[in-house]
Amino acid sequence: MKKQVLLWLLSGVLFLNACQNNTIHNETTSMTFTISEKPFGQINGDTITQYTITNPQGMQVSIINYGGTVTNLLVPGRDHELGDVVLGFDSLSGYLQKANPYFGCLVGRYGNRIAKGKFILDGQAYQLTLNDHGNTLHGGVQGLDKVIWQASKPAGDSSLKLTYTSKDGDQGFPGNLVIEVVYTLSSDNALQIAYSATTDKATPVNLTNHCYFNLSAGKQNTILDHEVMLQAEKFTAVDSLLIPTGQLPDVKGTPMDFTTPKKIGAELAAVKGGYDHNWVLKRKGKDLEKIATAYDASSGRFMEVFTTEPGLQFYTGNFLDGTLKGKQQQKYQQHAGFCMETQHFPDAPNQPSFPNTIVKPGESYRSLTYYRFSVK
Repeated sequence: MKKQVLLWLLSGVLFLNACQNNTIHNETTSMTFTISEKPFGQINGDTITQYTITNPQGMQVSIINYGGTVTNLLVPGRDHELGDVVLGFDSLSGYLQKANPYFGCLVGRYGNRIAKGKFILDGQAYQLTLNDHGNTLHGGVQGLDKVIWQASKPAGDSSLKLTYTSKDGDQGFPGNLVIEVVYTLSSDNALQIAYSATTDKATPVNLTNHCYFNLSAGKQNTILDHEVMLQAEKFTAVDSLLIPTGQLPDVKGTPMDFTTPKKIGAELAAVKGGYDHNWVLKRKGKDLEKIATAYDASSGRFMEVFTTEPGLQFYTGNFLDGTLKGKQQQKYQQHAGFCMETQHFPDAPNQPSFPNTIVKPGESYRSLTYYRFSVK
């Protein structure tokens, strides 16, 4: 299994193998990895299950089949103690509340915003459901974060595969979209997320994960002292509703410049509303590349982000306001966590100069991202 995981991290081979395997087991155990499961509540009579993968170092990720949500991510710190580095809730009711700000979930069909929920494709106009100040955010009123996914465990003991079919017309999107997402925990403390999708009609697709990270594992109330690096020299400028204007300004000499590590809070006050923008990643090609890092000096936890995507939405929890009670009744105040959502650009269906997000019949959407954790 260690060899399989290493091969996947280097070449993506395991991604293809995992997506083709439909084997289901009640529980799998080896000398190095384990997968366990337990009930996490019910929705209209359907049982929601929480799956927990543990690697040889003791790192754990827990995922529920509602929204494909990462509920817990336990990572060792400098003191070798495990700490939960993602925001979330202790029970299903927390994730079902309207105030849930997409904690840990899969988002789509189109992650981020589409202006006025409208686009024209092959000469036909489409209207999506609106859920964000007259725009469509993260797939609409009932995106992939609010559905029950089918879960299975591919051969081996370190992956969980989730599948869902978004039917033609779902939230206004065309085509029957068949989606597979494979979560894998590696032996080198990386959480890998592999996305794939096919469609029977041309449609926009932009899938991502919406984990809120706090590498102090909650010991620091905010992430303002975290040091972040983004491998990006440009970002997508936005209007007051966070819709791209089409312009791609340089970050140099501005608060948007994270080309060298700096604290999140260093220039946050100079950005109206806080960081909630898509950075245009500076890439060598289309293969997996390291594009971002985050470091919490208090715990020593260091996170590296690798992806095949052209963009990264860096969000600093600006809309959290202390009213949400999360794990162990902790109140999540503003900037309690940050998101690094690997993605194509927002509103790309209406921006011809942005990288293409249209998937056609006979084509396959594929995206690969992983978050690797270490200590320094």
